[in-house]
Amino acid sequence: GLGFNIVGGTDQQYISNDNSIYVSRIKKDGAAYLDGRLQEGDKILAVNGKDLKDLRHKDAVELFRNAGYDVSLKIQRRLQPQNGPVGHQGDGESGGLPLAAILVPGLALAVTAVWILLRYRQRM
Repeated sequence: GLGFNIVGGTDQQYISNDNSIYVSRIKKDGAAYLDGRLQEGDKILAVNGKDLKDLRHKDAVELFRNAGYDVSLKIQRRLQPQNGPVGHQGDGESGGLPLAAILVPGLALAVTAVWILLRYRQRM
């Protein structure tokens, strides 16, 4: 096979009100994994020039099975993580505060406390 699994279709919508086909999993050491360009969560728009719009899941699977040896995919990269079963690997940043936003004020407070303590000890 091509080394990846898909979800979606008119009969098995992965995202509400969206009939698109998405990559749900890249199989380790499969063709897609070795190629390196396809990512989990990508929307597949076409296979070898054949549009995947408004297909049932099983019809999309058949297109992939009959795609041949040289396969051309037109994809749309998922720009933002969406809720759903597909894991999205971001750029390593979480949605919370950056570590520097916590460390810098904390460090400044610690330096100030040490400075005050040293000045207080000098006066004694």
